[in-house]
Amino acid sequence: MSNTATFDLSNTFNMHNLDTKPNTETTATTEELLDYFETMYTIRRMEIECDTQYKSRNIRGFCHLYDGQEAIATGINSVFTKEDSWITSYRCHAIALIRGGSVKKVLAELYGKHEGYTKGKGGSMHFYNKEHGFFGGQGIVGAQVPVGVGLAFEAKYNAKEGEPMNVALSAYGDGAANQGQIWESANMAALWKLPAIFCCENNNYGMGTSVERHTSNPGGEYYKMGNAIPGIKIDGMNVLAVREGMKFVKDYCSSGNGPMYVEMETYRYHGHSMSDPGTTYRSRDEIAKTRSARDPIEFVKKALIENGLKEEGEIKEIEKRIRKEVSKASKEAMAGEVPPAEELYSYVYAEDGSKEKTEKQKFIRMPQFENSVRA
Repeated sequence: MSNTATFDLSNTFNMHNLDTKPNTETTATTEELLDYFETMYTIRRMEIECDTQYKSRNIRGFCHLYDGQEAIATGINSVFTKEDSWITSYRCHAIALIRGGSVKKVLAELYGKHEGYTKGKGGSMHFYNKEHGFFGGQGIVGAQVPVGVGLAFEAKYNAKEGEPMNVALSAYGDGAANQGQIWESANMAALWKLPAIFCCENNNYGMGTSVERHTSNPGGEYYKMGNAIPGIKIDGMNVLAVREGMKFVKDYCSSGNGPMYVEMETYRYHGHSMSDPGTTYRSRDEIAKTRSARDPIEFVKKALIENGLKEEGEIKEIEKRIRKEVSKASKEAMAGEVPPAEELYSYVYAEDGSKEKTEKQKFIRMPQFENSVRA
């Protein structure tokens, strides 16, 4: 039995202001495809668990899910190192998981437990892991992009002469693509030839507004937004296309050529957030057709089975194992501790150059737990 398979990617890329393009044929080993499958299926099951727990009121506040878009995060991560920087929007659970996280730690944060990523204080939109080059989710639409360009400046500033630079990716949705701060940041990145990647995850709807209604660019075409900045459009439902496309992008940006626009064509299965049913501005039939024809996990599963790399029964056993692992992590996260009251004023005040000042300030009113809805 062969351990590799070859894939045609000739219809997965569109180029703008570029004379070259990524490889249109690639190979993948059984181990690579299994790794992609397990990563994406874990993300999918984690997000489904979030959906269930939100509806059970164990998760409160804003909650934006990533199911349907798993190939983007997985493909990018297969190319990036920990030294490459990644900052994204509030749809950030998956990035937190694959950049050094765990299902238990992600869910603990969503449940408001002290064992969570930011000790239960950040919730769905504010994950962060500097050690693994993940500079967080951003609660303000588009506000992560200027920070991402700052990370690209840092990468160029600290680059060793004669060696490829690390890159910095700023991910945002199509609804944020026309933010003024993105245009300003792109101009600076182009002027200074920074290794900045402007990655638009185009899932076709800015909240509930379709691409056709919220941009003057015909069909969106966010990869063409730079007059002087080159761009590439990638099939964001195909993890191998994302992998090969991002290899090309990273090589271009890390070689001192300046920034690039990347448009990932994708689709989200849930609404914009958990408060959005996602069916008032698109039909259930549209969602079902996308699931049946373009699902990123089904693509990898099909690749493994049809190329004789794995049997269908083996894939089902992997799915069963991952479902159990996510369920176990959820229960353990739920059993965690509520943050102590002192966490309300830790990491708020600093003096004498210290990282934190934990003493209570006289003007802070502490919670009255007897009047709390949790009591």
